Amino acid sequence: MQPIDDVRAISRIAYGFAASKALFVALEHNIFGRLDAGALTVEALSGTCGVAPVPLRTLLVTLVSLGLLVRVGEGYGNGPGSARYLVPGKPAYFGDYYRLQINRQLYPAMARLEAGLAGDPAGLLFGGEEGLMADPAQAAVFSEAQHAGSMGPAVMLARGFDLGGRRRMLDVAGGTGAFSIALCRRNPELSSTILDFPNVVAVARPYVEAAGMAGRIGFLGGNALEVDWPGAQDVVLMSYLLSAVPAAAIDVLFARAAAALAPGGVLLVHDFMLDDGGDGPDLAAQWFLINLALSPHGAAFSAADLAPRLAAAGLRVREARDHIHDITRLVVVEHAG
Repeated sequence: MQPIDDVRAISRIAYGFAASKALFVALEHNIFGRLDAGALTVEALSGTCGVAPVPLRTLLVTLVSLGLLVRVGEGYGNGPGSARYLVPGKPAYFGDYYRLQINRQLYPAMARLEAGLAGDPAGLLFGGEEGLMADPAQAAVFSEAQHAGSMGPAVMLARGFDLGGRRRMLDVAGGTGAFSIALCRRNPELSSTILDFPNVVAVARPYVEAAGMAGRIGFLGGNALEVDWPGAQDVVLMSYLLSAVPAAAIDVLFARAAAALAPGGVLLVHDFMLDDGGDGPDLAAQWFLINLALSPHGAAFSAADLAPRLAAAGLRVREARDHIHDITRLVVVEHAG
């Protein structure tokens, strides 16, 4: 990223919250879904979404300026990205991740970022991430939204990493099971155990059952830092876990993974990560900042930062590669011995 030398670029950062909220409000009113069949005038759209024409036009103009909508004659239609990712029911629909988790939880949590910087969990909106997951209603919102956000990366991992011949996987903080479902579908011999908070497990069961995987995907309810992990695992998966725990907990998780792995087993770490230079990319860096508003004890890291911590647990990095470009990386880890 080039250093900024124009005040207008600084203003775009300062006004960024307005762009975010425009997207969230549009999702809450199903603007993109209502436009899926074709462009509509302000008046026609107003009649279906319940927003008066004058304020609705202000929202639509903003969405056009952001590239989310396009003008079509006297009406408004979806831009190509919105048509693909923001229309409910479409195969690549991503909107519930933004609408539920980002809008209803992370966006308001960021108003307390100063408390995270000060190391004051009592000042955070949810009192730390475990507090968020301890509330059944909040855990359900977070987990359901994360399922929408995780299915795409999960399918990418299933297609891009060969787990042929491996039979037992422990999906640590596996949420609603998006990664377990995708990996088990791709690998018929594989079964998985999802380890997560009990409130999350309650949300996950229907997803696993709906996927027809109840016979191959089981559950272990508890805090991954406290509950005993099953051993003899061919695969231990940690997706979006390290960025969500206190920095000191990472070493504990690595030691537990090393103890749980069978000979020849692999640890897969998928997460937001900085590049090895530690200066970006911007979306990964911003996630670590968001996490400070959930837990004041987290820390940003790169794959290079993780390597010596893995080595201390008797593990070594076999490969580190981009997964979601400029956002997440996949680190493939094996026993050092």
